[in-house]
Amino acid sequence: MAVSGALLAISASGEASSSIDLGTARAPQILARRMSLGSGSGAGNADRLFSDRRTLAASASEDLDLAGTALIDAFGAQVTFARVKGLVIAAAAGNTNNLLVGASSGNQWATLLNSTGVVTLRPGAFLAVGTGDADPTGYAVTASTGDLLKIANSAAGTSVTYDIHIIGASA
Repeated sequence: MAVSGALLAISASGEASSSIDLGTARAPQILARRMSLGSGSGAGNADRLFSDRRTLAASASEDLDLAGTALIDAFGAQVTFARVKGLVIAAAAGNTNNLLVGASSGNQWATLLNSTGVVTLRPGAFLAVGTGDADPTGYAVTASTGDLLKIANSAAGTSVTYDIHIIGASA
């Protein structure tokens, strides 16, 4: 698959202010990061994309097999990752329950969250992870032993919806 224009950008900004004798002192604070990848599988490149909107029933979970047969791209082709270079997961704002990311019961994709790490995404929350442009490794995926990313609905009663976007490489 040829991938062009793979971009992950995130920015956080705000301004702290305080009253002083003759006015207001302001201190703008900004943190921005951007990863732009070309086409290929080496450093600074990506050749695999997966993007989907998914829904989990109450108390349900799923293991996304990053190096198996479960991920199908927009063209109906199987997507297999050897390395993940960018990941965005966003819980729908209308969810009632939280979305849990990580800690599969077996074959955990542990290079991001280790084997037991779990991130809780409250309704409307998102998680974004990106490697540096020049990072040749990214987050390695090991077929059959380290390739399952668990996504779970935290409770009973209602389903949860989430969007996921993965940028990576086949080698």
